[in-house]
Amino acid sequence: MNELLNAVLMILQMVVFALSLGLTLISFQSYNQTGSKRLESAFIGFAFLSMGVGLTTINSQLSSTPSLLFIAETVPFIVGFGMLYLSLYR
Repeated sequence: MNELLNAVLMILQMVVFALSLGLTLISFQSYNQTGSKRLESAFIGFAFLSMGVGLTTINSQLSSTPSLLFIAETVPFIVGFGMLYLSLYR
């Protein structure tokens, strides 16, 4: 059971990290095209969120045995980043 939870957690965290990097790239491209201060702030914010997601992923891989709680903490990030991704992509 632990190996299955570990595999599910790793996949979910990779999805979150990929979405955060995609958001960072889109926000940088928007900022680069317009030069807007608001978009610059959004880009910096998304960059820091991406770093936070990366650090959280590393931390969870180094910490104790994964549980359903770790998975439950990861799913909202997927939904949130997915919705932000759609809002910026449109």
